[in-house]
Amino acid sequence: MTDARRSAPAAARNREPILQALREHLPAAGLLLEVASGTGEHALHLARALPWLEIQPTDPDPDARASIDAWAAEARLPNLRPALELDAAAERWPVSRAAAVLCVNMVHISPWAATLGLLRGAARVLPPRGPLALYGPFRRGGAHTAPSNAAFDADLRARNPDWGVRDLETVQAEAEAAGLQPRAVAELPANNLLVVFRR
Repeated sequence: MTDARRSAPAAARNREPILQALREHLPAAGLLLEVASGTGEHALHLARALPWLEIQPTDPDPDARASIDAWAAEARLPNLRPALELDAAAERWPVSRAAAVLCVNMVHISPWAATLGLLRGAARVLPPRGPLALYGPFRRGGAHTAPSNAAFDADLRARNPDWGVRDLETVQAEAEAAGLQPRAVAELPANNLLVVFRR
């Protein structure tokens, strides 16, 4: 039997800085919905570190969901739920309520429609003051924050013209249009940001 678990080196590097930056914004109880969970390593790390929250990983890719569930089966954590299929751009999500929403490294590696759908979807499922946290690289004031981010952006756009590092101000404007207010921007290692909104 093959091992369905996938591993992303970036997840191992950034999971702890993300967790530490998230802590002050998360609720004391409830469901944390992770959109675009990928390998599932972030969901696993969060479930171990935050046993008072229910962690709901999701991904549109069946192989990613298999990886998430394989990690969960090994860990056997009571607060880590089975992965659900969720397309961020969809008008309907399989989760109707969440105390918090997290999305790591999706905004730049997906079409813009996925980010717009994420913002609208988070506004639908979050309670008043519920947080949405986005992690990844962003341009600020129309400029890249580091030469490495500019090179990464060029590589992304060469692979898929619908991908690319987004302007933080544009994301914030679309979030506000969806009913989410910008609350915090934390600078994390490797020129990435954790951007927090609240409904």
